[in-house]
Amino acid sequence: MNKNITRIALTGGPCAGKTTALAQIIEHFSDLGYLVYALPETPTLFNNASINFATPDRQYFYNIEKAVLKYQIQMEDTFLELAHAASHPVLIISDRGTMDISNYVERTMWQAMLDELSLSEVKVRDARYDAVIHMVTAAQGAEEFYTLETNSFRGETIEEARDLDARILKAWTGHPQLHIVENNVDFQVKIRQVLDAIHETLGDDPATFSDIRRRFLVHVTGEIPYGVETDLYQAYLDQEDGSSIRIRKRGLRGNYVYFMTRKSPVESQPIITERQIGPDEYVSYLNSIGSLDEVLVHKLRRSFVWAKQYFEVDDFIEPRRDYQILEISCAPDLEIKFPPFIEVIKEITGDPLYVRL
Repeated sequence: MNKNITRIALTGGPCAGKTTALAQIIEHFSDLGYLVYALPETPTLFNNASINFATPDRQYFYNIEKAVLKYQIQMEDTFLELAHAASHPVLIISDRGTMDISNYVERTMWQAMLDELSLSEVKVRDARYDAVIHMVTAAQGAEEFYTLETNSFRGETIEEARDLDARILKAWTGHPQLHIVENNVDFQVKIRQVLDAIHETLGDDPATFSDIRRRFLVHVTGEIPYGVETDLYQAYLDQEDGSSIRIRKRGLRGNYVYFMTRKSPVESQPIITERQIGPDEYVSYLNSIGSLDEVLVHKLRRSFVWAKQYFEVDDFIEPRRDYQILEISCAPDLEIKFPPFIEVIKEITGDPLYVRL
């Protein structure tokens, strides 16, 4: 069964450039030998089938949105099953993902929908996609290019597009691999950043893309204005061949997803691969560890967006630390706009003293 499968949700506000990005993703990664499954935007399919999203009937509207969510999940699961049977590496790109649907319904309605379908927000957000790429609407920073002429389904003003873009980004905040692609004077630079984010997710040589994972020792000196909290439990296991394995459980209040990351023993150019695992495999790895007290780390992660940058700050619950660690994916030479409530002690990117924290 093919296990070389990567799932990406491509999202963002209106007129963000998703259609162009999808075309270039297909061409670029097909040339590299991937089977690329580009899944269409589900609400557009429903709209083309004459579904009236503007209905005043609240119960009917609830059933429409529930059907959209069910269809989205079924479509993604169907193509995932097909990918397992493929003989080549597969890249599955969803034009919008499950959490996008939450932006078009009231919060109580969204929670009722999850309850009815026996879903949790943690798993709907974090477990279905290896990465989420949010392309910022042209209405934010490239207003002269904002147009809805290519999509008769949409009708947002610039102000409405900005608001929707912010709500979509908020819905995805907390995903472990959320990439924010802002507008640039050169639209091709924006597309390149999308391709770079996918290369990073695939674990490709960093020389092939611009962003790296930068880490800092920090103190949080004030309240984070909005942040999604996630419990993280992680441990490292050294293998006989010199490679290392990290197992991680992440979630909140009993809803968890599990991951295993393997790093090759080649220090000059290590190969890093990650896959989702089941709770039984996670427990099996834990059982192979001698003393959990020495290697299992429990952190509380707070994920938030500031100045269109995606930050993750870890507080150490057990064992305790007198500092926090902040992480951000960005270009090595980028000047990071740290929030005023973050006091930076020093950068620790690549520092072996902190690599397993």
